[in-house]
Amino acid sequence: MQLDPTYAERRARLFELLRPLEGLAVAFSGGVDSSVLLHAVHTVLGERAVGLIADSPSLPRRELRAAHATARAIGARFEVLATREGEDERYRANAGDRCYFCKTALFEAMAAWAAGRGLAALAFGEIVDDALDDRPGARAAREFRVLAPLAEAGFGKADVRRYAREAGLSVWDRPASACLASRIPVGTRVSAERLARVEAAEDAVLRLGLRQVRVRDHGRGARLEVGADELPRARRLAAEIAAALGEAGFARYELAAYRAPAQRLATRETEG
Repeated sequence: MQLDPTYAERRARLFELLRPLEGLAVAFSGGVDSSVLLHAVHTVLGERAVGLIADSPSLPRRELRAAHATARAIGARFEVLATREGEDERYRANAGDRCYFCKTALFEAMAAWAAGRGLAALAFGEIVDDALDDRPGARAAREFRVLAPLAEAGFGKADVRRYAREAGLSVWDRPASACLASRIPVGTRVSAERLARVEAAEDAVLRLGLRQVRVRDHGRGARLEVGADELPRARRLAAEIAAALGEAGFARYELAAYRAPAQRLATRETEG
């Protein structure tokens, strides 16, 4: 298949950026962005590339299992690092900059691991679309001098999905994902118990056959967000969903369509 010139140029640029590196540790979550980055780095650097999966109560077990499977499919080296952001009071306070402290804990752990193995560079899967959203974690990346090869090469969401599809990665059409702490409203303290409840609720709803699921924790109530195309099915499953969420500890729920952060920002700008 003939590649269109602009995508071909961005892909070539990505490989050009990676070739001079002596080794690279990639922050790997198993999502499409980090999977594409790990695949590209592994393609160029081989055994000098390693994916580092950060494990903490904010990572669903299903995501950890999926990340393991994707890394194995790529054939890349990977390691699981325990991160302890939950021990940081500033993270638990959830005052709007939680992601900064989470990513700081991640990059500190990655830097220590990499330094002990002679890897001088770190990278994460930032893409150009991420600039549309407020991401405190990107500030932490800059402070740790973490590389963002996909963004530097000009990759957007359509590019990473195309790359993943052409590389045969099963995550190419995977819905966007985020840590469990993102389901807890700003100003509400993050705790291991709340994270576990959200994880149990989402697992239960996913077992009903829905694909894109967010359970926002609002105390006794929950806001269930599903893909816009899945709303009719979710409405038909109202009784089953209520039972599933009830078992996780939510007495009631409201249903809404999931919108990515960039979509929410674009809507606010249009309405403003």
